[in-house]
Amino acid sequence: MKNRLAAFRGAICTENTAEDITKNVCLMCNELFTRNNIDSKDIVSLQFSITKDITVLNPATALRRGKCEIDITQVPLFCCQESEIEGGMKKVVRALLHAYVEEGSEYHNVYLNGAEKLRPDFSNK
Repeated sequence: MKNRLAAFRGAICTENTAEDITKNVCLMCNELFTRNNIDSKDIVSLQFSITKDITVLNPATALRRGKCEIDITQVPLFCCQESEIEGGMKKVVRALLHAYVEEGSEYHNVYLNGAEKLRPDFSNK
C-alpha cells in the first residue's frame, strides 16, 4: 500500500519546437515515473514551469499528446512560467510531481539534456 505523499523534481532542456518539447517532456516524465515506480493512480498532480523562451507548446499539452508510459488522462496537470532570473539557464522545462509512494522508498529526481547543471547533486543518481 502506498501511503506517503512525496514530491519529485525534474528538469530538461529543450529547443522551442513542438516536436522537441513533446519528445523531451515525455522523456523527463517517463523517467520520473519509471525510476520512482509511479503509476497514474498514485499521482496527485504534476506541475510544470517553463522559461520565457519556450513559447510554442505548453508542456502539459505536450505530455498529453506524446508517448507517455502510463495513463495520464486523469492526472491534473498545470503549467506556469518560471521566474526570470538574470543569468538563469534558458530553454528549460521543470516539473514537480506529487505522488503517493510506499513508506521508506527512495526518491529519484531527474535532470536531463543539459539541465543537470541545475542540480549536479541529483544528476548522477
